[in-house]
Amino acid sequence: MPDTPPTADDAAPQVSTLRHGAFEDAQALFAGTLFVAMALMLFNQAGLLVGGTAGVAFLLHYVTGISFGKLFFVVNLPFYWFAWTRMGREFTIKTFVCVGLLSLLTELFPHVMHVDYLNPLFASLLGGLLLGTGCLFLARHRSSLGGATVVSLYLQGRYGMRAGKVQMMIDGTVVLLALFVVPVERVAYSVLAVLVMSGFLWISHRPGRYVGH
Repeated sequence: MPDTPPTADDAAPQVSTLRHGAFEDAQALFAGTLFVAMALMLFNQAGLLVGGTAGVAFLLHYVTGISFGKLFFVVNLPFYWFAWTRMGREFTIKTFVCVGLLSLLTELFPHVMHVDYLNPLFASLLGGLLLGTGCLFLARHRSSLGGATVVSLYLQGRYGMRAGKVQMMIDGTVVLLALFVVPVERVAYSVLAVLVMSGFLWISHRPGRYVGH
């Protein structure tokens, strides 16, 4: 019989990580991207914005009239190098696929769905939750939609900084820049959407909580 009592580490159950299969990844990445596309459709119908590269693409869309899907794909191009060098090949390929799929869905949605009336407060709340849920799906399957999400996930994995907190700071900065383009009321609703999305991620996506990969 050992003379020393078992330590907390000895008593703690050993949790093995489970790797997602290809089908699990595919359905999660599609569902997550679809949720985000629905949120962006709500924001577009209500004249709202979102943060990150999607927010930059929205601003350019409002100013130039070029479709959001095309601008979103182009704006994300510089972040693929960062993702490849910092997050690895698998993460980068999945991110590239999700960005391409989101660009395609945002081009498709206006042809299959149109909302005649949409309260901006409702759009900001529901859109924020859809964004947060979609991004959570992607993050838990080692993917993202590029831009600020890549940076926030890297900082969480490397330094333990909460992804939701980093995302909130970046997104808030982008949305505030919209004051030069979008009416103040719409910016306020956009800030609310960012808070809802980032708060959801802050609570739901904590380092070490989810062991699948």
